[in-house]
Amino acid sequence: MARTARTRTVAATGAVVALLATLAACGAGAGDDRHPDHRSFALHGHTLTVDSDDSALELVVAGSRSTDKVEVTRWFQGRVVVGGDPRVTWAMKNDRLTLRMKCSGMIADCSAKHRIVVPSEVAVNVVDKDGSVRADGFATALNIRTSDGSVRVTDSSGPLDLRSGDGSIRALGVDSRQVRARTEDGSVRLGLGVVPDLVDSRSGDGSLTIELPSDAYRVAADSGDGSVHVSVPRDPASSHRISAHTGDGGITVRTAK
Repeated sequence: MARTARTRTVAATGAVVALLATLAACGAGAGDDRHPDHRSFALHGHTLTVDSDDSALELVVAGSRSTDKVEVTRWFQGRVVVGGDPRVTWAMKNDRLTLRMKCSGMIADCSAKHRIVVPSEVAVNVVDKDGSVRADGFATALNIRTSDGSVRVTDSSGPLDLRSGDGSIRALGVDSRQVRARTEDGSVRLGLGVVPDLVDSRSGDGSLTIELPSDAYRVAADSGDGSVHVSVPRDPASSHRISAHTGDGGITVRTAK
């Protein structure tokens, strides 16, 4: 009997190791979901808050047609061994879209992605605990927070307030006159197409690069451990203020080519 029990234990241990190896080699990827879910949510008002716990997010603006709905597409892949079935949920209450993923067990591997189409006149607030955030085409204000993930904004002109606890921040091809970008651990790169009133960029650990249209700026830039290169014309009386601070990394403030 003792010999049989030992054989079963070894076999079970081997099975767990094999499952771990399989999951490690073939991790779940939301992009592998060939049949994503779609849903529309009514939105009453001019502000949308997206509250996500663990998902990559892509936000885009609806076309020229007027709409009062938020259109969401969801991709999801999940595998759990010795645990409950993985699942994702979505719900809208007032102006808050809540996205949740449940994926727990002895061996768990899940991945989610959401594409959110927002009416053109709506300002957006994003709170994402774990996942990258991308936004494109917004003329309204964008306020994005992610605890662990990169932030990327393109082709937008509304005020930007972008923050990441651990991840890079990119705002490229934007015509925003007010840009705030802060990350605890990651680089920041900003490329502006119009002369801004304010750019405030900070990183605890990472480089900062700011490209600006030709003009004179009031610049404050310093690095705890890194080089600082400012090549734009400087004017301490300018109403166009540029602030760049990093604890560890180089800083470049230059005229866009």
